Amino acid sequence: MSISRGPGDNFVIAEAATAPVPLTARIDAVPPHAYFVGSAIFHYLGPSFAVLLFARVDVLGVAWLRIASAALVFAVWRRPWRKFVALDRQGRLLTVSLGAVFAVMNACFYISIDRLPLATVAAIEFIGPIAVAVIGTRTSRNFAAVLAAVLGVYLLTHVRFAGQPIGVAFAFANAALFAAYIVLAHRVARRSAMGGVDGLAAAMLFAFVFVSPIGFASAAHALGDPVAIGAGIGVGVSSSVIPYVFDQLAMARLARATYALFVALLPATATVVGVIVLRQLPTALEVAGIALVMAGIALHREAA
Repeated sequence: MSISRGPGDNFVIAEAATAPVPLTARIDAVPPHAYFVGSAIFHYLGPSFAVLLFARVDVLGVAWLRIASAALVFAVWRRPWRKFVALDRQGRLLTVSLGAVFAVMNACFYISIDRLPLATVAAIEFIGPIAVAVIGTRTSRNFAAVLAAVLGVYLLTHVRFAGQPIGVAFAFANAALFAAYIVLAHRVARRSAMGGVDGLAAAMLFAFVFVSPIGFASAAHALGDPVAIGAGIGVGVSSSVIPYVFDQLAMARLARATYALFVALLPATATVVGVIVLRQLPTALEVAGIALVMAGIALHREAA
């Protein structure tokens, strides 16, 4: 049996072959691990702007500028209030809770790094995500992966519990809130109703509401300083827009425990960025730490 084709069939086939690929398909084609690496890189660009800000603005003012600029970007980009009003009570509570975590977590982070070395804060911060990873561990193989990552982070950060007690207390509070962020943001990423970036955008607007009473007064005097405003926008975009969007794209396809373990990549990424940007060559211990982190992540297997 033969099938005949008309003269226009070749045009239709060619047009279908050259049709543009939808944006969502392009986003889904990128492995979730790549989004996490992108998030980790931008996670360490923010502090470079914050260093400039600390000389001009109090630490709580920096937290306010970071969240305010991120909330403004999300408001213009996504206009999340249009979908938020249609959410059920549980969806609204989840969004507001994530916003509260954003506000308090950023405040605790900046207070702690103002009093303790950043490496010490980063090491304490890792306690929260590793607890999430341990809770989600189901096999001896994954538990070994967690142990390897923990040892690797220890070697990378040379953690020392020295400094002001207030700084240590806020660093531990930041670690607990980071774990809460992973749990809540993962739920937002998996929601069909206003999940993903739209849910993140709405949460950031609520974060602005929550952080304003504690941070606006410290940032008010800097609103007339163009350098401070520019640095604040840089902190907000590089620390609270790009990495959190990448987190949502990764969390949508990664188990919560897997994502929590991947957080071990952050100190390793910081070391690599230091080599490329600042020419800070790692020591032998730091190289061993990177190797252990990579081994832990390679060893980990996500449950079906």
